[in-house]
Order: sequence, then structure tokens, then C-alpha cells
Amino acid sequence: MNASEQRRAPRRRVGTSITVDNAISDERLGHIGNISSSGLMLISNKPLRADAIYQLRLTLPSRGQGEHTLEFGVHEQWSEAANVPGQYWTGFRIIAISESDALKLRKWIEAPGGEFV
Repeated sequence: MNASEQRRAPRRRVGTSITVDNAISDERLGHIGNISSSGLMLISNKPLRADAIYQLRLTLPSRGQGEHTLEFGVHEQWSEAANVPGQYWTGFRIIAISESDALKLRKWIEAPGGEFV
């Protein structure tokens, strides 16, 4: 089964740079490649720990609804070297998110004008 067959929800390509921080340490981890209501792909400059749990924080840019800072727990599912030397792609499954943040994320993903992958 390939990665796209394991996805629970369609992933939206992000048209702008959305940085992602470790909410516990405030360390910048990277930026989003694509995101869905159940997971995301992070692009980073260093490999992240396999099978690890992270608490992430990111700010979604305005899509007519204002900016929203979200915080949620994720579980690392896979990681590989990206096509660009020194970059890594890491797939995460969202495992803990508040109802209000989940609703904000879902509305942002479903807003008109996005491209799905």
C-alpha cells in the first residue's frame, strides 16, 4: 500500500510558506508541504526522529477568516530525503487536536482556491 492509499483525507498543497515549530521547545522544525485534517507533510533541514510524538504549532494564513494559530499532537509515520540536498520530507498523522482547532483547520483546507495532491 503506498502513502496516498493510507491517507484518510485529501491533502491540500500549501501555496505559501507555513512554518512549523515544536510547541514544547519552540524549535523551528520546518515548513508544511501539504496538509489534511488528519495529517501533514513537513519539509525540514534535518531528519526528525522516527516513530516520535511531537506537539506542533503553526499559524494558518488568512483565507478570508483571519490568521489562526493551531497547536496539535502528531505521530511521525515516515521520513525520506527530499529531492533537494539537505532537505527531508516527514509524514505525520494528527493524533490530538482540540475541536476548535480541528474545525479551523478543516475550514482552511476546504476554502476555495486550493490545490489538492
